[in-house]
Amino acid sequence: MGEILVEVATDLPFAHGVPAQLGISGDALNVAAAAAAAGAKVGLLSVLTDDELGRAIAARIAELGISTNLLTFRRGQQGVYLVHSDPHGEREFSYARSGSVGSTLGPDDVDPAVFEAAGAVVAGGIACAISTTARAAVVKAAGLAKRFVYDPNFRPRLTSVEDATAALTYLAPQTFLVTPSFPGETGALLGVSSAEEAASKLRALGAANVAVTCGAKGVQLEADGVSAWVPAVPAPALVDQTGAGDAFVGTLTARLVLGDDFPTAARYGAAASSLVVGGKGGTGFIPTFEQTRAHAAGTFVAGAVSSNA
Repeated sequence: MGEILVEVATDLPFAHGVPAQLGISGDALNVAAAAAAAGAKVGLLSVLTDDELGRAIAARIAELGISTNLLTFRRGQQGVYLVHSDPHGEREFSYARSGSVGSTLGPDDVDPAVFEAAGAVVAGGIACAISTTARAAVVKAAGLAKRFVYDPNFRPRLTSVEDATAALTYLAPQTFLVTPSFPGETGALLGVSSAEEAASKLRALGAANVAVTCGAKGVQLEADGVSAWVPAVPAPALVDQTGAGDAFVGTLTARLVLGDDFPTAARYGAAASSLVVGGKGGTGFIPTFEQTRAHAAGTFVAGAVSSNA
């Protein structure tokens, strides 16, 4: 659940006349696409504009193997972001999302029957930050879900450290899984100096499972009976880092719901994440689970990154 954004991506610094590629992205969509590719049956709760653009976005969602049954269409402005990715995969974002139709998501959009039946519900700090109604929707979903997954996804342009910390602290006791990043996010929101300390602090707050992502190094896992370091899987190609963390969350959640143990599911998440950076944009390259599994096992053929799934 969350906001879907129109993505305008360029390899060149922002300037008049530079060529750009139009795409559809946003953390919620990126997570949903990865979960669907990993084998889960996925629906996406979001609000789109009731016009040609909204219908085009819905069509892309369907192309990614995600059910459109939970989408709502309303009058309003679709959120947009521009991203410049350099050859090393670093990113510069510019957002136009204030007052977007996606931010009108609210508690009334959360159907208890759907959310209680779901194998897992994934939401993030961005949804909590875009409006008070969207945050209330996340809180309602957390109370209904049998497995609630929360990615803090702290964005200083959207919210304050204080508000993001409050959301994480409030939701942590209700979570099946929390997926913060280290060092920046956990340092800002939890005041910790290591991934292990971040995981321990979130466990102490009540989170059942914690996966602290550490970029290109790997992932620290903590749960009852589990304390493990999952090394990163080297990326065969680095084009754009957009959506890498979302791919990890979506793949990890899907594989846990489908029965994989925590370290195995995290290994698949790490593999999917390192493949996604080979495409441009948040959903530019979504690997199939066969590709992800092969990459996790070290048998992936690098040339396969050039073909969309």
